Amino acid sequence: MAFLFILALNATVITLCPPSIFAQPSEVSPPTPTPTPPAPSPPTNQPPPQPTPKPKPAPVTTSPINPAAQPAQPPKDPLLAAARLQTLLARRGFSPGLIDGKPGRKTRTAIEFFQRSRKLPITGEADAATMSALAQEDTLATTTDTWQRPYTLTSKDLALVTGPIPEDWNERAQLDVSGYSDTHELLAERGWCSLALVTTLNPGIDLTSLSEGDTVNLPDTRAPSLPPIARLEIDLSEKYIVGYNADDLPVFLTHCSIAKSAEKRPAGRLTVKVIAANPDYTFNPKDWPEVTNVTSKLRIAPGPRNPVGAAWIGLDKPGYGIHGTVRPQDIGKTGSHGCFRSLNWEALRLAHAVKAGTPVDVKD
Repeated sequence: MAFLFILALNATVITLCPPSIFAQPSEVSPPTPTPTPPAPSPPTNQPPPQPTPKPKPAPVTTSPINPAAQPAQPPKDPLLAAARLQTLLARRGFSPGLIDGKPGRKTRTAIEFFQRSRKLPITGEADAATMSALAQEDTLATTTDTWQRPYTLTSKDLALVTGPIPEDWNERAQLDVSGYSDTHELLAERGWCSLALVTTLNPGIDLTSLSEGDTVNLPDTRAPSLPPIARLEIDLSEKYIVGYNADDLPVFLTHCSIAKSAEKRPAGRLTVKVIAANPDYTFNPKDWPEVTNVTSKLRIAPGPRNPVGAAWIGLDKPGYGIHGTVRPQDIGKTGSHGCFRSLNWEALRLAHAVKAGTPVDVKD
């Protein structure tokens, strides 16, 4: 079932379909260059050199689906055990931030809200009751290896790898796609994880220049759709957004960046006005006084490295919204111009769970 939303930024009508977690933020393919025939090689009696094969990561084994399985023993490596916990939380809609195997405040907050949603004792710890609830609700098998999966790069993936984004806004406006710098960056987003964790899961692999058909190991982020969200609450002091269902139980948590200037932070009751996936962005030099070489508005192409990322949830306060990010590693650390920045995949999941008119309460 498709849902029709209005693009907040440039009033473009789009159709927002139920999400695949691996859906591409854009499917614009780059132009195919005309190949140049190679120069003929001089004759030789030596056999041609054989290409050096790329090392491949070990395949990930999976088990049959078993929703009623008991919690498996976590991996012995503490980093991998923590990454498994973070993956299970993220799949259920409670974000630990980037999956990185280094649990901290964000992971503890995710555990607390998951516990609250299941009416468990709120400890903030991955205790037996919490792990049992995570495992028994999981739609994937719950053995120690199911938090990983093999991921194979496609041509649609590679169409989103466009090189480093220019710092100059005039140059950015010339791009057809606001894409990833390299395949390493793309894979981290596919796995909802840090660049470092992708490297850890794929030792010896050059992750920056992979090709179509190459397979790597990533956190398994296949996840069910979020249930309908009846209201959102944004906590400015804690820098997170929580979605509640009709029974006022939390069903979603994402961490966010807020306005750097306190004067630009809204407070009180707002509502969702418009929702868009894969939006473009209008750069208005009036809103960016630090940019001195742009004199008129510029259109910035859609894509995962568009200034508002993969999704835009516009609020009824003009110019304010919840959206994705260009720099996932900075969520909750740096300030915005006024909006609430979230991780791309979390903004996209949220966009499918709210609707126009959903109340948003902003509190300190």
